[in-house]
Amino acid sequence: MTEQNACSEMVVVANRLPVRAEITKAGTRWVSSPGGLVAAVAPALSRMKHASWVGWSGLANGAVTPFEHNGVRLVPVRLQQQEIERFYEGFSNACLWPLYHDSIEAPGFHRIWWDSYVNVNRKFAEAAAQAAAPGATVWVHDYQLQLVPRMLRELRPDLRIGFFLHIPFPARELFLRIPWRRQIVEGMLGADVIGFQTSVTAHNFRYVAPRVSRATSSGKVLNHEGRSILVGTFPIGIDADRNAEMAKSTETASRVEEYRELLGNPRKVLLGVDRLDYTKGIALRLQAVRELFDEGRLDPADTAVVQIAEPSRGNVPGYQTVQAEVERLAGGINGDYSSFGTGVINYQHQTLPFRDLVALYRLADVMLVTPFRDGMNLVAKEYVASRTDHTGALVLSEFAGAAVELRQAILVNPYDIEDVKDAIETAVNLPVPEQRRRMIAMGKSVHRNSATAWAESFLAALAQFGAGSVVSPAARV
Repeated sequence: MTEQNACSEMVVVANRLPVRAEITKAGTRWVSSPGGLVAAVAPALSRMKHASWVGWSGLANGAVTPFEHNGVRLVPVRLQQQEIERFYEGFSNACLWPLYHDSIEAPGFHRIWWDSYVNVNRKFAEAAAQAAAPGATVWVHDYQLQLVPRMLRELRPDLRIGFFLHIPFPARELFLRIPWRRQIVEGMLGADVIGFQTSVTAHNFRYVAPRVSRATSSGKVLNHEGRSILVGTFPIGIDADRNAEMAKSTETASRVEEYRELLGNPRKVLLGVDRLDYTKGIALRLQAVRELFDEGRLDPADTAVVQIAEPSRGNVPGYQTVQAEVERLAGGINGDYSSFGTGVINYQHQTLPFRDLVALYRLADVMLVTPFRDGMNLVAKEYVASRTDHTGALVLSEFAGAAVELRQAILVNPYDIEDVKDAIETAVNLPVPEQRRRMIAMGKSVHRNSATAWAESFLAALAQFGAGSVVSPAARV
């Protein structure tokens, strides 16, 4: 891409670039990253003549020279090791993440973390300002970059700016604990459109913004500093067709049989796929399985449980604790209930390729998605899209955003172990006609509310509402 094309009509700003570095003897090689955001945004970018993505490379003191990947200009933001520790591991993931997930872990409020958060957000805003063409659209993503919209608007008032929060926005009583609550809200109010996964979390923001800023509310619109900001609900989806096509392939069918044989050809397979995170409820889920075995309600002789726990933020407090607890529970169940050579709990602390995940989705009779709190949870949708024969059962937390759309799942309170146990037992014994009825309905929803539909709906709202919508004199009163 030439310097003449360096300014883009569409700029995505996210904590990470859509690539990860592979260090080889020949040097650094960039490969596409997995993940819901990349899969959801990439189709929208591919249709743009000149599109850029601003983000961190994942490496301390990494490259800063823009480069092209799959037709998109990638603009790296360099972070020093101390910034990674204070901005990313500190304020983003040891303050905001636990607080936005209902304070499952106690958040830390440290001024040096906050100062780094401000400085790094400014780096991202400056990089986006340089990458954007006159009148361009800039779409900022997630909790790590909540200050960027206002900073960017101060630098480039000509831009259309959207902000989307992928995780929950907390209830007022939780959010107000943050010492820098006003700065965060005003940072987000720099956008023309602010998007949330569910109507509840959008309402939480519309409720808290006038409390900590001079914003006034009018339905779904907030008026602030002479501008109108749309606060809307845009539930993110997946590329359901990609999952379905992979699920139907002969390669996947072969892989399913390999997995089944490795598990000892059980009658029922239960599956969990999560990042190793204290919000995901993995330990309580395993304890529920343990008690079902203890009570004779689930037979370990013909049941296999597969738990994929993808490594996540190992340097942040709380993660080592949950890993130790999950591994203790898995080991205890296997010690008491496994037959020689075959484990009842098949625990993998690793990230699997997409093709292997789809094979596991096809293998699993029951999918267990029981987070204590989740913005959406795309694993639930991936499971549904991969069940092309419309069998299987989904046990889903009431507190995952996906529960709003997937009402035909077996919904549970993930804090209530008896409810989780009952749901697992129901799912294991669900008659096939009932499986099909539920799965067909959920499948229609997943295909209709796809990743492409999500991106198009948000960008359409931004096109209609953007360019610094001015509040009428009457609305200012």
